[in-house]
Amino acid sequence: MDFTHDTQEMLQMTASLVNTAQDDGEELRTVADLDAFLAAHPISGSRAGTADEVGAVRAMRTTVAAAWDVEHRDDLVALVNDLFARTDARPYLSRHDEWDWHLHVADGGQPLADRIGAEAAMGLADLVRADDLDRLRRCEAQGCGGVLVDLSRNRSRRFCSTTCANRTHVAAFRSRRASS
Repeated sequence: MDFTHDTQEMLQMTASLVNTAQDDGEELRTVADLDAFLAAHPISGSRAGTADEVGAVRAMRTTVAAAWDVEHRDDLVALVNDLFARTDARPYLSRHDEWDWHLHVADGGQPLADRIGAEAAMGLADLVRADDLDRLRRCEAQGCGGVLVDLSRNRSRRFCSTTCANRTHVAAFRSRRASS
């Protein structure tokens, strides 16, 4: 199934947010770290620009990360519905900047963490509706705890980043060469 541009953006933002907490370190420590994340994944609306806001986004990250651990569609439905309720999501159509009509799910005046949670819930809801939960995957690179959303047409994405893909392919190449 082809997902709309905003659904793809929401899902990729959600995976990127989850990946800011890795076994080898926390990537969302400061307001500057959050600024960098939002530069790559813009969320419209107001910002507090405080350490409390960073903490709230990290707490929301923990909640949305659970999507990669669900085994049944009904469990993801429960998570999504909880996110919609907790973030007071109220979908509406919007047109701004270079974007034509698209869906927003949270008012720009709501706290940033709530807007992120509502956006994540909307993207995950589309996966539920399409019965496409297998697109939520864990990175196959050895030692990586990253997550990904495989939005490729042939469902062939295996790694959370090109770094993980390159490291895995180089290791396989070296292993083949050593055994020859």
